[in-house]
Amino acid sequence: MKVKCVLCDKIEDLVDESSLAKRLRNRPIHTYMCMDCHDRIEQRTNERIATNKFKLYRKKKTEDDWW
Repeated sequence: MKVKCVLCDKIEDLVDESSLAKRLRNRPIHTYMCMDCHDRIEQRTNERIATNKFKLYRKKKTEDDWW
């Protein structure tokens, strides 16, 4: 299966029986990102986290008193 990276437009081949290929085939909303782009994003995110100015906004959990 041929896939195209959404960031750098690099075309790669995936094994048809791999879990990633099945996920991309069955759920078209999922997109493919090559390992180079994934590693670059991970590295830059870790650099931003190291500056202590990076805030990750998550939903606040509210406790249910029903149970």
